Amino acid sequence: MFGPDGPTLRELAAQALSSVEHGYDLLAPKFDHTPFRTPDRVLDSVAEALAGIGPFEDGLDLCCGTGAGTWALAGLCRRSVTGLDFSAGMLDVARRRARPDGGPGPVWVRGDARALPFTAAFDLVVSFGAFGHFLPRELPGLFRQVHTALRPGGSFAFPVPAPPRPTHPAYWALLGFDAVMRVRNALWRPPFVMYYRAFRLGAVLGELERAGFAVELSALPAFGWRDDGSPRARLVVARSVTPPPGG
Repeated sequence: MFGPDGPTLRELAAQALSSVEHGYDLLAPKFDHTPFRTPDRVLDSVAEALAGIGPFEDGLDLCCGTGAGTWALAGLCRRSVTGLDFSAGMLDVARRRARPDGGPGPVWVRGDARALPFTAAFDLVVSFGAFGHFLPRELPGLFRQVHTALRPGGSFAFPVPAPPRPTHPAYWALLGFDAVMRVRNALWRPPFVMYYRAFRLGAVLGELERAGFAVELSALPAFGWRDDGSPRARLVVARSVTPPPGG
């Protein structure tokens, strides 16, 4: 699962017994050598799909980590790209990446996605693999924050893989992981929020609409289709169309 440059079992244990923020600070130097880093295949597929609905001027990578998605976003935005994360360690790694052509790189901001320091600043917000760190009750507030950060008509986009079926070993692996995480958080403080099965697409689409978005789903063809004809991965594109509740 982890290459020779990845974290040791002891390092992973230290992360697992930390808070989410401090855990990622510890993991940051080796994060890109773990399966937790969003694969280039996903980044490229999303970038290709978004290129068809651009162009965009200013973009935000929400919960950017070490910046892999931020650099993918840079190819879509003509004026500026910002990466935001609450882990100082992850941002330190991101900042050390130079732009290949020597031009200006992204702006890196340390902040909490649940309290974004932006208002009508972007016309594209993306996020890759971060939603497991938010409890279901936090999603409405998170989506309102994204809505506020977007200009009218701006887009919030993120990929969603199809959940494995009970006949697939991955189903039971994810179920077991979430169960272990719940036990860990019941017995140990601070909590480490990471639940793979808590992000339910149907509920998420409803919360996006309540936050003032019009939502479209499209298949990501690079990942193929399941036996029943449904896509193995989708791209959610939520367009800001109405003021958020209380806005």
